[in-house]
Order: sequence, then structure tokens, then C-alpha cells
Amino acid sequence: MADASLHQSLSQQQSLAPQMRRSLEILQANSMELQQLVQQALEINPVLEDITESISLDAEGPESDEADSLDYLNDTDDDWRDLQIMERRTSTMSQDDAERREHLYNSIVAPETLQQHLSHQLDLSLVEPDVRSATRHLIGNLDPRGFLDLPARELASRLDISKAVMETAVKLLQSFEPPGIGASGIQESLLLQLERKGDSGSLEYRIVRDHLEELARKRYPQIARVLGTTVERIAEAATRIGRLTPNPGGDFDPTGNPYIQPDVVIEDSDEGWKARLTNEYLPKLRISDFYKDMLGKTGNDRKARHFLREQIREGRTLIRSLSLRQETILTIAEKLIEHQPAFLAKGPRHLRPLTMNEIADQIGLHATTISRAVAGKYVLTPHGLMEMRAFFAAGYQTADGTEVSNAGVREAIQELVTKEDAAKPLSDDAIAKQLKTQGIPVARRTVAKYREQLGILPSHLRKSFSS
Repeated sequence: MADASLHQSLSQQQSLAPQMRRSLEILQANSMELQQLVQQALEINPVLEDITESISLDAEGPESDEADSLDYLNDTDDDWRDLQIMERRTSTMSQDDAERREHLYNSIVAPETLQQHLSHQLDLSLVEPDVRSATRHLIGNLDPRGFLDLPARELASRLDISKAVMETAVKLLQSFEPPGIGASGIQESLLLQLERKGDSGSLEYRIVRDHLEELARKRYPQIARVLGTTVERIAEAATRIGRLTPNPGGDFDPTGNPYIQPDVVIEDSDEGWKARLTNEYLPKLRISDFYKDMLGKTGNDRKARHFLREQIREGRTLIRSLSLRQETILTIAEKLIEHQPAFLAKGPRHLRPLTMNEIADQIGLHATTISRAVAGKYVLTPHGLMEMRAFFAAGYQTADGTEVSNAGVREAIQELVTKEDAAKPLSDDAIAKQLKTQGIPVARRTVAKYREQLGILPSHLRKSFSS
């Protein structure tokens, strides 16, 4: 007789309540996605009504002695609190203006951002929560080309993530589409693309790994001698390497969409810099009085009563989630104003280093919540439209103690290259030395990385031989 044994195991599993999942979905949605979510809710949930044009103050209904009774649902003050943030508007529109705006928004298909594209793939990945969280941070730290704006080890240190978890997260991110994403630079990106094609042992792989600089200078004979092959084969390999993309995130460039709707506008006023929400695209919602009254008249019809309760509960969750989203975005924008006054007054060169943890600590939220809140959101500043996440960047401290963000360093490099002598272009080492004289201690390899991000060729390829 086979031995029989009884095993008892206890496991802990974390799950989110539907209301919490809904709140996170609303928080992370960009303006176009949010408009679609709200429109879908209005079509599906009969108890929701759009009161954008007219707001009824009559919200009384029959009484009930249960926990989610009509006394609670008919609380007019609470209804207005749900809509308080939605009321922050600085201009009114005529009916015709509103209809034209609605037609415009309905006619626009918002392109998917790189972060959204990768986040969707992450959502479908079966990974541990700590790896998922680390990968989400990596996604939030990709530059427009799809490269890591901050070394993974430095990001791990800042976020107190173990080396093993971060390494797993990097590998996961680099397995996503498009190939070459999540690399530290163009060389690693090209290698990742070749590996994805199954060419990790190919001539192309060896050239990219060991002779990329010589390839850029078209020194085919020198490469051929070292690799023991012919110049013709090197030229053929160079052609195949040229078919790889040096910019894997380029197809998701948000600047290619002329219809980006800023979520916040930061503007100067007599009282200093002010942030305001641009939420004209959002309807004002509330629970219909008709259905509140109907709930009190259902009598013993438990099925109808249960249906109405659920619809009212879902409606109120949506209204509160919308209010919380807007309030959170506005609060973050106001904190950005506090941290970045020099940038607002003088431009990108003066954007100071800032982490999401700093803002999270100040407003009492988790850094992950800040990351969700700024994902896909845009701010209209005196210096143009920019992603909200662009305000969060690592940087350097100058000799006089001033902090300069990575964006500021990139702008300084761009300025030096723009002013250089075309006949004697500055090498990466020369740029690093000039930055040091400005009080910015940047290593040569860092200059090379930022130069690549700016699309600036190496000095030998920038040289002009014209008289």
C-alpha cells in the first residue's frame, strides 16, 4: 500500500482590490487614454451622468438604514468634494467650442509611447514582484532612444534594490520588443539586436564588440587583418550592421505627435510660478439622482437592488479616482516648481538633479506611485512641452556646489560643439576638460555617451577640410 501523507502549506499572496486597481489604472493613464476610459464608463454604467454643462444641486433621495445607504450616496458635499479638483478651470468654452474640441479629441488616435509599449509587455510577464518593480523603474529611466539614462547599478543603489534583482530586471527589459532596448549605449544595443537574430557568433558580432570605432572610421583593411578575413567580407558585414537600428526607441518618439495634450501648464504670474491643470478634456461626473431614487424604490427586488448598488459603487470609485489623479498630478507639479525655479526662469541648462523619492517623501506617497503618476504625462513650460518624467534626472555637483542635471550637461556639450572650430573639432577628452573648467566634473566616457544621445558624431567625423 502506498504511503499516504498529508501536507499543509501556508503561502502569502498579495492582491489588489478592484477599487485599488481602478485607481491605479486611472492614475497611470495619459490624457487620451483617460478620455477613452471615462467615455467607456459613461456608456457602460447607467448611473453615471456627465454634468459638464449644468450641475444640479438637488441631490436628495429616499433614506436607507444600510451601510451604503442613500444618506451616504446623496451626500451633496461629498459629491462636490469628488469634483473639486475637476473644477479648477481658468477659462470657459461655448457650446460650439466644446463640441469642436470634443470632435478634435475623438478624431485623434494617440500614438503609444515607448514606456507604454514596454509596460504592456511587463504586465504580461510572469516575474516576482521585486523584479517587476525594478523593471518598471528601468522603463521610467529610458531616454527617447530606448537607452538607460542612468547606469543600472547606480539606479539600484539609489532605489536600494539588490544587484541580483536589478540584473534580472535588466535582462527582462532587454528581452522585450523592440530588440536593442534597455542597453547602456549604441554598442550594447547593436549586440543585443544581433543576439536576438541568433548571430552572437557571427563576424558582425565580433566587429561590433571589438572594432566598432574602426568600423565608424571605415578602416576595413585594419579590421580584416585583425580578424583574419578579407576586406570584402568586412564590407559585407558592415552593410548588414548598417541595417540594424541605432535608435530602437525612435518609432515611439513622442515629438512626432503634434496633438499631445499637456496635463499641466506651468506659467509665471504676479505671485510667482503657478501650475494649473488642463482638464477641459475631462467631463464632470456624478451619480444620477434618478438612479439613487430608483434604489430606494426597488423594495424586495434584491437582484435590481444589488445591480444598482454595484453600479453606484463603481461610479463613485471612478469619480474619486479621477479626483485623486488630478490632485496628485497637480501636487507633483507644484513640488516640481519648488525644486526647479532656475530651470523655469533660465532654461534646460539649469535643470537640477531630482529623484522621485525626494518628491514622494515630501507628499507622503511611494516612489512607485510618483512613477505611475508622471508616466505619459506632459507639462507645458516656458521652455516648451516636455514629459513630466524629464524633471527627474540624475546629475552632478559643480565645483561651487551647484547641482546640474544630465540634461544640463548634455546642453553644455551641445553648446561647446556648436561653438567649436570646424577645422579642429573637440574630442571627447577635450570636451570633458572644458566642462571641468566650468565646474562640471564629467568623465570622458560620459561625454561620449551624452554625445551619442545628442546625435553628435565623433570629432574625426565632424572635421571640416574646407579652406
